[in-house]
Amino acid sequence: MRRGILLAAAFFSGWMVSAGPSCLIAQAEQSNETTQAQSEVAVNVSAGEQTENFFAIPNPAEGRPEKLPYLLYTPKDYVAGQEVPVLLFLHGLGESGDGDFGKLSIHGPPKRIAKEGQSFPFVVVAPQSPKPGNSREEIVESWRASELMSLLDHIEQHLTIDQSRVYLSGLSMGGFGSWRLAAKHPERFAAVVPVCGGGKVEWAESLATVPIWAFHGLKDNVVKVEESEEMVRAIQRAGGDVKLTIYPDAGHDSWTETFANPEVYAWLLRHQRPAQ
Repeated sequence: MRRGILLAAAFFSGWMVSAGPSCLIAQAEQSNETTQAQSEVAVNVSAGEQTENFFAIPNPAEGRPEKLPYLLYTPKDYVAGQEVPVLLFLHGLGESGDGDFGKLSIHGPPKRIAKEGQSFPFVVVAPQSPKPGNSREEIVESWRASELMSLLDHIEQHLTIDQSRVYLSGLSMGGFGSWRLAAKHPERFAAVVPVCGGGKVEWAESLATVPIWAFHGLKDNVVKVEESEEMVRAIQRAGGDVKLTIYPDAGHDSWTETFANPEVYAWLLRHQRPAQ
């Protein structure tokens, strides 16, 4: 994995010999700040690999961070000018942080890429949520739609994305985030895969416009399976294209089997939003 924040080569060649320790530290800090600032307005792309990036959040809300860390994967054959789909992946509570990129590759597609060498025919964007408070409300609402939409806009500005094939998935806290984000912006997503999450049944009319495949473990004691069942029933009543897979022997970890299943990705890629 390549770091999105690198020291400039000029620092090593021009100052390593002549500057003292304090000057070296100051120069390094200045170089880091400059390079990080550049990474917040651009993207660090390395085809076939995951890179570490920061996104400067426009007009951050009070109490929210000014920047959003994220991993970015581009397919091995990615070429600027040729449109590719994109998957926005939202992690769970345990992977929250403020730039601890190692946490972001613990589960889901980022894990498949980083630890299993899996390649995908789409871009994967995996942001890191700041750690929320301890209440259920703070956890399930940790992912902010405005920040995520701004990040997607940022990615679409810098990469050649097929805007009719934007996909969304997340697990646990990210499962809640997926339901919520899709309900707020159903026009943006071609298909959604929420894993062991939940939402509000009053979102059903909005969610009925997006194909959804939800997953949950029957023995989940953290987020009860009823949370997914209630959402699916409400969307079905609203006439939506939705289905639910329940793993009879799984607890809260219903994501390992889900993201190891090639059919999940094939199902996503079969969906495309109609031309606007």
